[in-house]
Amino acid sequence: MNKKLFLLFFVISTYYAFSQSEDAWVYLTDKADVQNSINNPISILTQRSIDRKNAHGVVIDERDVPVNESYISVLKSQSGITVMSKSKWFNAVHVRGTEADINALSSLGFVASIDFADKSLNSARFLDSKNKFEIENTQVDFVYGTTQNQVEMINADALHSLDYTGNGMLIAVLDAGFPEVNTMQTFERLRNNSNLLNGYDFVDRTTNVYAFSANNHGTKVLSTMAGFIEDQFVGTAPDASYYLFRTEDVFSENPVEMSYWVEAAERADSLGVDVINSSLAYKDFDGTQYDYTASEMDGTTAFISKGANIASEKGILVVNSAGNSGPNDGSHGGIWAPADAPGVLTIGAVNSSGTIASFSSRGSAFQTVQKPDVVAQGQAAYVVNEFDAIVTNNGTSFSSPITAGGLTCLWQALPNATNVEIMNYVRQSASQYLTPDDDYGYGIPDLGLALGIGLSVKEEKLNTLKIFPNPVNDILYVKFPDEIEQSVITIYNILGKVVLQKIITKTDFSEDVSSMASGLYMLRLNTKTSSKIFKFIKS
Repeated sequence: MNKKLFLLFFVISTYYAFSQSEDAWVYLTDKADVQNSINNPISILTQRSIDRKNAHGVVIDERDVPVNESYISVLKSQSGITVMSKSKWFNAVHVRGTEADINALSSLGFVASIDFADKSLNSARFLDSKNKFEIENTQVDFVYGTTQNQVEMINADALHSLDYTGNGMLIAVLDAGFPEVNTMQTFERLRNNSNLLNGYDFVDRTTNVYAFSANNHGTKVLSTMAGFIEDQFVGTAPDASYYLFRTEDVFSENPVEMSYWVEAAERADSLGVDVINSSLAYKDFDGTQYDYTASEMDGTTAFISKGANIASEKGILVVNSAGNSGPNDGSHGGIWAPADAPGVLTIGAVNSSGTIASFSSRGSAFQTVQKPDVVAQGQAAYVVNEFDAIVTNNGTSFSSPITAGGLTCLWQALPNATNVEIMNYVRQSASQYLTPDDDYGYGIPDLGLALGIGLSVKEEKLNTLKIFPNPVNDILYVKFPDEIEQSVITIYNILGKVVLQKIITKTDFSEDVSSMASGLYMLRLNTKTSSKIFKFIKS
C-alpha cells in the first residue's frame, strides 16, 4: 500500500473510530444541599419510603439525594452529548456520544470520572443483535388449566389460606412492555381495587407505560403475580399494589438499559416499594466491545449488579430471574447480571415435576454466594398474554415473578422482618437447604415453612420458651427452660376465639392439635408475674 493510500485509510479509520457513538457513565463530584435534604427527607422521598426505611433500620443518606440538575443541564448542552439516564445512588449520568466528545467532559469541574461501557474501545464492532426473549416467546402446546401447580409447588397457597395475598404491599415490576394491562379482563380486579399504580417508561420517557406495544413480556410476567380470572387463573400476589416500569429496549442490547434499570430501582425506592421483580439479564450486548466476561459476573462488577446491591441495602427485596442461558459453557452460560448480585434473590426454573429446566442458568464459581438461590416452575408456566388468553410459556422470567409474588405475601405475614431475613427464611425452607448446588441452588422453597421459621425466630427473640414444631400437624410441644410456677396456657384462633385452655405445673407441655382447623393460632402463656403471646401455624 503506498503512503497516500495508507494515510487516507488511517484518516478514515481514525474518523470512523472517533465518530462512532459510545456509551459511558459520567460520575459527578457532589450533590446540592445534601444535609438539608437528609434532614428533611420528605423533600426527596415519599412518606411510605421514609416509613419503610425507619421500620427496617435503613439509614437515609446522601445516596437518596437527587443528582444535581444544574450539572445535568450543563452536560446536555455539551457538543455531541445525549443524556440517556441518571442515577442518584451512583451520582452518575449515562451519556451517549463520540469517544472524543465524552472524553471532553472531563474538563468540566463537576465531573469526577468517566467509565466507558466499552472497556477497551479497540474491539471491532460486530452487530450480532441478540434476542433475550427467544425461549420465553416460544409457546408450549396449550393445555387449558389453572395456576394450581406453580402456586402449590412453592406452597404459596398456604399463605393465601391465611389471608396473606399481598394486601398493603408494593411491588415494582421492571420489564420490557406492558400492553393492554390497563384494559385486560385479567387485571380488572387489580384496577377495581386501585392496586394498579402509576408507571413509567424509562426508555421512551413517558408516563404512559402502556403505549409501547411491541413486546408483551411484562404483561405476561405481571399476570403470574397479579392476574385473576375467577376459577381459571390466580397469581401469587393478587392483592398487592403494582408499579410498572419499562426499562428494557427490545430493539437493541445496550448498556444504557442497565442505567434505565437502576434509575427505575431508585424511583421504586423513593416510592416506598417493598419488592422488585426483574425478569431481565445482561452480559452480552450488540457488539462485543460492551460484553462482560464470565468472570465479571461476580455480583459486584456490572453497573446493574452494583445498583441491585444498593437497592437491597435500602431495604428492598430484589427478586430476579436466573436467566435462560442453560448449563455453563465457559462463555454464554452462567448467571447474568443483576442476578449475580449477592443482594438479589435469584430464581431458577424447574418443570411441573420439580426437575431443573434445560434452559435455566446455572451458578458458577464466579459468584461469591450460592446462585441460583432457589427454583420454581418456569417450564410450561401458566401466564396470560395481552389478548386475555391463558397460555403456557417457558422461562426463568416466569419462575421469578411466581416466587416474588409469594415472597410478597410472606413479607405481609412477617411485617417486622427485614428483606435479608425474608431471603434467609426462604432459603432455609427450600428442599435442599443443607446440600445446595449450582443447578437448583437451595432447592424449591416452601413458603408455609418459611412463615413458620420466621415466626419461630421472632418468638425466640421475645422469650426463651420454645414451641415446636411450627407449623404443626398433630402434637404441639412447649418446652420451658426452667421449672416454673403454675401457669395457664390458652390457644386462640385467628378470630380471637378460645379453642383450648389448660393449667400446667410441669416444665414441658404437649397437646394433640390434629383436630384443629388449619390456620394461624395464638398461644398465650400466663404466670403470676408475666404474660407472653406466641404464634404458630396448624398445617
